[in-house]
Amino acid sequence: MSAVSASSAPTNSRARVLFASLIGTTIEFFDFYIYATAAVLVFPKLFFPSADPTSATLQSFATFAIAFFARPIGAAIFGHFGDRVGRKATLVAALMTMGLSTVAIGLLPTYASAGVLAPLLLALCRLGQGLGLGGEWGGAVLLATENAPPGKRAWYGMFPQLGAPIGFICATGSFLILSEVMTDEQFFQFGWRVPFIASALLVFVGLWVRLKIHETPAFQKAIERHERVKVPLVSVFSEHKGRLLAGTFAALATFVLFYLMTTFVLSWGTTALGYARTSFLPIQMLGVVFFGLAIPVSALMADRIGSRATLLLATLGIGVFGFLFHPLFGAGTVGSVIAFQIIGFALMGLTYGPLGTALSDLFPTAVRYTGASLTFNFGGIVGASLAPYLATRLATDHGLAAVGYYLTAAAAITLLALLATPRKGEFD
Repeated sequence: MSAVSASSAPTNSRARVLFASLIGTTIEFFDFYIYATAAVLVFPKLFFPSADPTSATLQSFATFAIAFFARPIGAAIFGHFGDRVGRKATLVAALMTMGLSTVAIGLLPTYASAGVLAPLLLALCRLGQGLGLGGEWGGAVLLATENAPPGKRAWYGMFPQLGAPIGFICATGSFLILSEVMTDEQFFQFGWRVPFIASALLVFVGLWVRLKIHETPAFQKAIERHERVKVPLVSVFSEHKGRLLAGTFAALATFVLFYLMTTFVLSWGTTALGYARTSFLPIQMLGVVFFGLAIPVSALMADRIGSRATLLLATLGIGVFGFLFHPLFGAGTVGSVIAFQIIGFALMGLTYGPLGTALSDLFPTAVRYTGASLTFNFGGIVGASLAPYLATRLATDHGLAAVGYYLTAAAAITLLALLATPRKGEFD
């Protein structure tokens, strides 16, 4: 039975498309970041008891990394159905997978009551988070960009990217509020569970919005033209492996920067620099505000000079910022730490804003969900999965300057990868 033609299919309003792409990634990243925050503040004490706090933190970061290795699997699974069945149904399934895994974390027993089963269950839930986010991001970007009018692809494509700073602020804010209204004993006894369980309400909102959208015009055209491939994953690896590889490393610096600025910096700031979490979290939230402000700036730049050129400029800035890592953050003063957060997160917004559009432009419609999702999530494995762990080791053994050199090296690799990608998208 033939599908409804693209010209006669129901159309999505601009507001509905942008809100649906934004709300989903906001929820997904909120869920993801509450885990990242808890991996620093909670899990080392409750799920990985150890006489050595650094060892417990490293074990917690190991579970943090699991999701990044699960994300390409989620990208392959959800990407297959997104390219074969449609963007809408796949986005709903990805959101449910992520949401259920997050709520389950809030209900887990701790090591004190369940022993070694507790970290195993935590790892399993973290796996579910990774699978869901692996399918969410690519679909949300395509929902936006495949509904965009000419000359506005980067502007539309930045809306799902805004979900990252908004989700981060909500996640960090929730832990900050709990820290203010509860004693440490109450927080570690039950308070840390509240954001995980409360995320269920956000998931219901996201599902309600997602169920009201229609399929994208680009996917409808792919159906009409009989462009769908039987196994998108095979097509990506056989016909577009060069773009997949270049796109993966083009995202490297973005991931390294973000997880250094969030997970590692929070851990180092609340241990080695001696900040209380109630003092450090507001500083991070201020930095994330600049992250959010820089995203629309980068989108406007990308629609004028191209996503690739914007990413090249942002990556050059990241490379220079690596040399400021120790002088600013290592100084440890409130003023230097605030300056460090503002500069780092502003650079993050400049690189993250056009990234979704740039990666989706690398692939044709028939395999775009799979290709863009795999590229983004392979970038996560290479750039983010081990970043907090490696940075902690480098800082402990060689000082904070080594962490900055690590970031600069990642920026150099990304520059080379960006130069290997096409100057602009060639697919409708």
